Order: sequence, then C-alpha cells, then structure tokens
Amino acid sequence: QLVGDTVTYVVNRNLNVSNHCVQHCSFCAFRRDPGEAGAYWLELPDLQERAHQAQQDGATELCLQGGLNPAARLDGSQLAYAEQLLRALHQAAPGIHLHAFSPQELVFFAEQDGIPLAAVLERLQAAGLGSVPGTAAEVLSERVRRRLCPEKLSARAWVAAVLEIHASGLASTCTLMAGHIEAPADLAAHLLTLVAVQVEARRRGVAGFSEFVLLPFVGEAAPAPLRARVGRDQPDRAAMLRLTAQARLLLGGWISAHQPSWVKLTLPGATEALRWGCNDLGGTLMEEHITTMAGARGGTSQRPEDLVAAAASLGRPARQRTTLYGPLP
Repeated sequence: QLVGDTVTYVVNRNLNVSNHCVQHCSFCAFRRDPGEAGAYWLELPDLQERAHQAQQDGATELCLQGGLNPAARLDGSQLAYAEQLLRALHQAAPGIHLHAFSPQELVFFAEQDGIPLAAVLERLQAAGLGSVPGTAAEVLSERVRRRLCPEKLSARAWVAAVLEIHASGLASTCTLMAGHIEAPADLAAHLLTLVAVQVEARRRGVAGFSEFVLLPFVGEAAPAPLRARVGRDQPDRAAMLRLTAQARLLLGGWISAHQPSWVKLTLPGATEALRWGCNDLGGTLMEEHITTMAGARGGTSQRPEDLVAAAASLGRPARQRTTLYGPLP
C-alpha cells in the first residue's frame, strides 16, 4: 500500500578499504591490528582499479567503509587522506556516486584532526561524498552498547552525528543490528528513535534517511564470549522476518524504502523478506568482507539478473535505481 509492488536494487561495488581498527567491538570478526594475520589495507591504485572496473561493469555506486585506522593520514591529517581517497575514486570512475564513511568514521576523522564534524562534512562533500551509510548504529541502547561496543559512539552521539549529517544536506541510510543480546524494548526504542530523527529531517526540509536496513547478527566467527552468550551462529530467520514486518509498521510512514541483507539472510531469505515488508534488495556489492568474515553464508556478490529473478519469483517487477532511489539517467 505504501510503496507498490516494484522491487528496486542498485548496481554497486562495496569497498572495505582496511580492517585496521582501534576499536574492539565484541561482535566484530573483521577488525585486525596492523601486522596481525589477516590484516590488510588496500592502496589507492588498487582501489582505483576496482572502482574503474565496477563502473565498466555497470555500477552507479561505490559503498566505502572500513576500520578506524589512525595511520590513514595525508600530511598528518585523517581528513586529508579521506579527501584524497574520494577524489582518487572519482578520477578512476567519473560521475559514480560515493556512498561512504559511517557516522562513526566521520566523527573519528573530526576527533583525530581536532576539527568540528561540520567542517569534515563540508570538505568531504567538496571532495565528492554523495551520501552516508548509517551503520555503527547497532542498537541505539546505551545498556546494550556498553556490552557490545563500549568504545563506539554512544547512542546519543550517533543520533547527534546523524542529525548533523542530515543538516549538511547529505542523506544517510539507517540500520538496526538485531538478534544478539538486545531486548524487545531496545528494538522498539531504536525504531522510534529513527522516526524522531526522520521527523526532524522533514521539519528542516532535508533528505534525512533514504532507507532502513535490518542487519541480523551473524556470530559464526564472532569473538567467543558474545558467540557463547547468543548461542546461535546464523540468524533466526523467523524472528528477523517478524522484526522486518514490525519495522515496516513503525517506520513505513517515515522511511519508505526497506531493505533486507542478502549477505546475512542469503538471497532466498532476503526474497522472503519482500513478503514481510521490504521493497528493495540492496546492491550487487561485487565484494564484501565485514559480514563474510563473521561467517555469513549469503555470498559476496549478486548479478543484477539474480535480483530481478528473486523479485520475479514472487510475481513482482524489479527496477534498477540510483543510490537515492531515483530513476537511472
């Protein structure tokens, strides 16, 4: 009733620049210390080649995220390195949309360089930043975050950062990581917080959230303490589908695009989520490391025709979109 039958998707490439990270989130199997087995940091020429190839393969978006790497500097500045990265990607793939840097990464740049977040956002937009992935939200409960990710932005700080991102004119996505140690009240509070942020965006006349993405917890390769506490390595599909429907009911009037994670749920699971309130299948990705290193079984890439076929299996048409849900030029 809200969004019609058409299922949308974006042709994109995911670039996880480095897994060097100063934080130690209890659910993360991606982060490494420099020099540790499995640690990596992709160099600019490699990233440019991947960006160029993605555009040649039809991608309209690069999704760019990574660990909090204090060594990623240009002339001593984290922000200057990030600017250089965006400009290098635009040089390799002119006109491509750069969906980059979580609120946590953006605040990290500001803190490391000792400048306001507003200045970070202004300079990154000038360098080509197109929109922001709303990750690092996990669950917006201080109680849960003290156990899951005590070094990360607090829930209050995440919201403050997103409000500033939206005020700058940038749209962001929003996410919820569920299926671990949270309580139902935490999930409800998280969703209502997202509504409040979107209400403020509409009051200000800015884009706000472009989509909501439910991220089921994958614990197969997660650190042992949390894995033992959760007692499940893969998502509880039935529980996640119920939460998908609940999120649609709570958010549907405020955030129209809802997306499952085929990396976490597998493509058949994500296809089923289309019957529970989702109307978008996300991106082709072409590569993915963060969730895959946690033990996800959905794969790292989908062909556009696979996403179209998934929608068709439910008798629904599919349409390729831009990052911000517009039609292709």
